[in-house]
Amino acid sequence: MNSTIFKRRAADSLTLYVFIGVLFAVGVVFGALAVHALTLEQQQNLSGDLDRFIRMMEAGMFPDEAETFWDRFFFYGKWIGLIGVLGMTVVGLPLVLALDFLKGSLVGFAIGTVVSEHGWKGIVFSLASVVPPNMIVVPAIVIASAAAISFALHVIRYRLLQSKGRLLPAFVSLCTMLGFMLLAVTAAALVEAYVSPALMRWAAPMLG
Repeated sequence: MNSTIFKRRAADSLTLYVFIGVLFAVGVVFGALAVHALTLEQQQNLSGDLDRFIRMMEAGMFPDEAETFWDRFFFYGKWIGLIGVLGMTVVGLPLVLALDFLKGSLVGFAIGTVVSEHGWKGIVFSLASVVPPNMIVVPAIVIASAAAISFALHVIRYRLLQSKGRLLPAFVSLCTMLGFMLLAVTAAALVEAYVSPALMRWAAPMLG
């Protein structure tokens, strides 16, 4: 009996992770294509901002590491916290999915902007700038989203529809998972503050 329940929950979790992953991937594609939907003036402004940013990096003008860390930590932390709160409210379930799509769109837009301006060199620069922190942030957001959605579905299934089952274990499981994901985005903030600048300093001359 327990084995059957475990297999069913594992299958449900896998399906949920695949769905969120596909939604994120669609967001990446949408964000990359959105670059080409900009007007000529918007593209020129974006290109100018990117060129100024690259010149600053070539000159070694990076923001303070500690300031960058705390800025990114609070940004990612609020993202994880918002996902958790939306899951707890149950009615915020669609917004959790919207945040996953939005995150994918932001990543796709960032990569698409650099690649559209600099071709294959932009891919290398994206691997040095956008990819490293997002290798941690994206899985953390996906896992937090899956936990929040699972909690909301648990409430709907066992409290709203059947009026049975304990809510506390599911709530504790969600909070624990969110806590671990906060630790993960802390690591991502460290990467973005102390590792990414060195990688971008190395890759910036390629775009010059």
